[in-house]
Amino acid sequence: MKRIVGGMLIVAVSVAPILFVPVAKHGMPVVHAQSGCGVATLAGNYAFIQPSGFIAPGHSVTGAEVPWQAIGVLTFDGTGNFSANYTAVVNGAVFTSQPASGPYTINSDCTGSLTFMSGSAAGYAANLVLVGGGTEIFGIATGQGDTAAWDAKRQ
Repeated sequence: MKRIVGGMLIVAVSVAPILFVPVAKHGMPVVHAQSGCGVATLAGNYAFIQPSGFIAPGHSVTGAEVPWQAIGVLTFDGTGNFSANYTAVVNGAVFTSQPASGPYTINSDCTGSLTFMSGSAAGYAANLVLVGGGTEIFGIATGQGDTAAWDAKRQ
């Protein structure tokens, strides 16, 4: 009798966590967005790479898009401003030591945006997702005539 009760207790304890895991409509576990981010989550230098993308001259959608790539450093001040220094290759032409700066915003769900307000990339805008408490940033261009995604990691 003790073995039966003991065995049932072991089964009950083993199965209980499965029964109480929150699941969505189709049986997948519920995933909650990371919270607690803000502009102060980004502070310091981030090395970034945009391995490929396309841009239209004058940022217009004309069908004349050309390939472009970039690599460099983004520096966030933790109060909503950033600066950048990067190298870009646009349709085979190389542009080194390109400075830029502008504002950024970060929402509590760790999404955000940035906009280049100065330099040759002025007008470039991107939406952001912070990963690992701000140790990494995924970005995607949101400007007209611009198709590119990039990744940045805290140095």
